[in-house]
Amino acid sequence: MDYINQTGFRQRKLQSNVRMRNPAMDSSEPGQLFDDTSTSAGPQGAGHSGLDKGPVAYTGQTVLSDPMSNLAMAYGSSLASQGKEMMDKNLDRFIPVSKLKYYFAVDTLYVGKKLGLLVFPYMHENWEVCYQQDTPVAPRFDVNAPDLYIPAMAFITYILVAGLALGTQNRFSPEFLGMQASSALVWLIIEVLAVLLSLYLVTVNTDLTTIDLVAFSGYKYVGMIVGVLAGLLFGKTGYYLALLWCCASIFVFMIRTLRLKILSEAAAEGMIVRGAKNQLRMYLTMAIAAAQPVFMYWLTFHLVR
Repeated sequence: MDYINQTGFRQRKLQSNVRMRNPAMDSSEPGQLFDDTSTSAGPQGAGHSGLDKGPVAYTGQTVLSDPMSNLAMAYGSSLASQGKEMMDKNLDRFIPVSKLKYYFAVDTLYVGKKLGLLVFPYMHENWEVCYQQDTPVAPRFDVNAPDLYIPAMAFITYILVAGLALGTQNRFSPEFLGMQASSALVWLIIEVLAVLLSLYLVTVNTDLTTIDLVAFSGYKYVGMIVGVLAGLLFGKTGYYLALLWCCASIFVFMIRTLRLKILSEAAAEGMIVRGAKNQLRMYLTMAIAAAQPVFMYWLTFHLVR
């Protein structure tokens, strides 16, 4: 009996110690391993109060950040527009993009007529450029207007034909073809700069622009292509005959075109050119026209053998 009483007393004492250490176990359900603290308002719930306030803080931060993001986007778009305007102004100062659009305003009919005019200029009578409200009409409406489409395409085609001619002679190499293209471009730049310097020295008041001079100087590549192709098909005899015809054609074309630009208004109307200054202008016009056949031969004679 004493042993049983001592054992029961020890068990009751152990149970009381367990209750003192974990008083929450008496209030929990018998089969529950963890306490439900999702709705607790006691000290345990206070420990997770930061999580309960999380969505409220996030919503307030979003409301505060939206005006800042909108302001940043507006400032960025304004800065981009200002940069674009500044770039357009500086670009137009060195490269007149608006003017370049005029020189490329061509169509198929214009290109066909212009090529025929470059090769057969002898039957053409009216060489004056048409104007509309003091502005020259687009090249596609006037075959006499200068353009950059034909010179640019003729330059590229000339390089390709030169590569073809070198390939048929087993002399093709990328370095040699690059030198050919660079040489043709350098001579074109030298020619344009020489004409600009001559116009400045002669003090000619003309509406010729640098782009006009590039266009007129680039028309000779059409005759160069014809000469090289004739040389590939018919040998040197065909090359010299075709080049001679194209040289005479470009000479006539340049004389009749530039005389309306460089010579005085009296000369443009067909009157006799008088005076020392007008004589210089006439000589300058003839010199520019005569330089075209020289460049045509210089840049093509080594391509035909």
